[in-house]
Amino acid sequence: MTLSSPTFFEKIGLARRGKPTSEVTYFTCLKMLSETLAKMPIKYYQKTDKGIIEPEASETSKLLTKRPNPFQTPTTFWNTVEINRNHYGNAYVYMRKKFVRKKYGGDFKIIDLWVMQSNCVQIMVDDAGIFAGEGRLWYVYTDPTSGRQYVFSTDEVMHFKTSFSFDGITGLPVQQILKDTIAGASKSQGFMNKLYESGLTAKAVLEYTGDLNEPAREALRESFERFSNGAENTGRILPVPLGMKLTPLDIKLTDSQFFELKKYTALQIAAAFGVKPNQINDYEKSSYSNSEIQQLSFYVDTELFIIKQYEEEIRYKMLTETEQDEGFYYKFNEKVLFRTDSKTQMEYLKTAVSTPIMSINEARRKIDLPDAEDGNELYANGNIVPLRMAGAAYTEDPEETQQDEETESEETDGAKNNEPEETDKVEAEDEQRGGE
Repeated sequence: MTLSSPTFFEKIGLARRGKPTSEVTYFTCLKMLSETLAKMPIKYYQKTDKGIIEPEASETSKLLTKRPNPFQTPTTFWNTVEINRNHYGNAYVYMRKKFVRKKYGGDFKIIDLWVMQSNCVQIMVDDAGIFAGEGRLWYVYTDPTSGRQYVFSTDEVMHFKTSFSFDGITGLPVQQILKDTIAGASKSQGFMNKLYESGLTAKAVLEYTGDLNEPAREALRESFERFSNGAENTGRILPVPLGMKLTPLDIKLTDSQFFELKKYTALQIAAAFGVKPNQINDYEKSSYSNSEIQQLSFYVDTELFIIKQYEEEIRYKMLTETEQDEGFYYKFNEKVLFRTDSKTQMEYLKTAVSTPIMSINEARRKIDLPDAEDGNELYANGNIVPLRMAGAAYTEDPEETQQDEETESEETDGAKNNEPEETDKVEAEDEQRGGE
């Protein structure tokens, strides 16, 4: 027996509390939020005078899109960050940098990104100006394997927190806010486990006539428990000595509304995370069409805040001021959350191509097809005209009509002036004859 063994706590009268992640609803919410963020790829964009474009990938952007560090893919990396943020209330990413010298000065270059375990990070405020500047924040990371401590400045750490914060610097975890609720859910699951271990049998009262001393009562109780407790004794005949009567204390879960209360607790935990009922397998008030609406509501009510926080922190910490001024930024592709069936997707692409919104090649890239020849042109229906030309095909412009009439009259007058008169023709003929 050791100090950390469960039996030691039971001997001294203390029941060791289980981990919050052992509660299925809490675990499901952590899994849902972390996987939702991890499945959205990060895109690298630039705002220009001609609109938003996708520039060539830089060495820094490749860390977010290809490989943050030698051991993790972007999916695993962001999944780990989001789990730490929700479970501990804060998530920390260390940006390892090196100074690259140039002809005049130099810049810091980010080499790779590392997730720091949130329970090993402590935020310190330098209120005395010991390090560099009074009032600055510093992150102290204690290596859990070696015990060595590292001190990082705010420029080296990306800090993501939950939405519940009193000071705006650190976030509070859901497990701390719903401590009693999660503990109650764990207790209810423990009760069910013990019920299964006892073979779904409740307590019983043994009636007998006479008086027994303490050792005799203890021996009698142990003998009955040996034949009745445990799943291996389910269905076996329990021998009762003559003159004794065994009366079971039947406790029905339906009478105590055990499952209703357990379900209500699960909904409370899910609501604290911002997870919808259908995402924790509660389809009582859901349907096929309603589930799509709930998915959109989950994005607007829950994920939109999380994504916006990540994008702001990444843009500020991983881009230089020059890159930010030139319009470079990072954005999560939230469209992967709303992927529909093939028929709906084809109708969407057909409508976008038939109107001057998307070219053929842009639509083909959406469904992972190669570019087509001359597919970068934008097409539009011939009967679609600008608003200022609406109805031009059915009405005449008075000014244009007047101009046409003036032009026709000028051409007629000019033709008349150029035609010779009949008298002139006769005189010309007489002169010609006289000459002859």
